[in-house]
Amino acid sequence: MTAEIYQQPSIIIKPIAKHNGIFLCFSGVLLLFITFLSAQYFWQMYRISYIFMILLSLVIILIGVVKLFEPAVSLYLTPSKIIFNHRYGHWQLTWQDIQNINLVSEVVGLQREELPYVGLRLVHIDRIAKNISVRLANRLIHQQKGLIVYSVLHQLMTIEQAQINFEPFYLPNGEVIKGPIAAFLHQTEQLSRALGYHLFLPADSFDRGIEEFVSLLKQCKTASATYQDN
Repeated sequence: MTAEIYQQPSIIIKPIAKHNGIFLCFSGVLLLFITFLSAQYFWQMYRISYIFMILLSLVIILIGVVKLFEPAVSLYLTPSKIIFNHRYGHWQLTWQDIQNINLVSEVVGLQREELPYVGLRLVHIDRIAKNISVRLANRLIHQQKGLIVYSVLHQLMTIEQAQINFEPFYLPNGEVIKGPIAAFLHQTEQLSRALGYHLFLPADSFDRGIEEFVSLLKQCKTASATYQDN
């Protein structure tokens, strides 16, 4: 991540996914300690219950550790760009690269279902090709499986379209993208056709209500035009 981020005034967004990490680790360790201490006296009588409590303690500790490994800041919103920060890497875009920002939703029958994501529709898909790290692209291919499954179940995408595509991706200028970024771009293209957005920000990656966050992003995009003029 370049030092340019810090040379502009920024709005820093912290992920709710990181909350309570230390508490969960402490609680899991404490529960594990109490379980082992008690098991010394009653193991034969309550062996199955103790095994369950040990497994539960380890799960709680694991969840806490995962939370602690989440980045302290998930998004930087500057006057010129938006930067998404993930423990596997980051992507960044200028506000002019983004065509539309909104809640991800779909009409099912007579009702509208809102998904726990904020969607970003890009002006051109090639804007993200050079602005995402390889590790993050590879991670998002798998992390977005929930959206893929949802699209298939609601017949917004065929099973064939849902498959990971490792073929080279051709940009409009003729440049060829290969590897994980190419696979990510193919998936991004399919999701944009199914749900109307290229990028998806999960609700646990920001520190406020999803509608409030959408409003904030829209305000930043509008304000960026004034910043660029100046």
